[in-house]
Amino acid sequence: MAHDPNEHDPSERDLSEHDDDGGNRRGALIGLAIAAVLVIAGIYLVNALRNQAKMEDCLMSGRSNCAPIDIPTHK
Repeated sequence: MAHDPNEHDPSERDLSEHDDDGGNRRGALIGLAIAAVLVIAGIYLVNALRNQAKMEDCLMSGRSNCAPIDIPTHK
């Protein structure tokens, strides 16, 4: 049984496939971080638009005390 020098040993191939895990994991983590930032920004934007809509609804109904001012009490 002659060993062909061009034929790769299966154990060597397995090692070379696992060498790239660091780069793949780094790319996935960067993608996850970008997705998390987009989700947080989206939640903030939805809340800001909801508050603005409430203010506009109040003003359109003719009220003048739509944005109460918080005055700190001194004791």
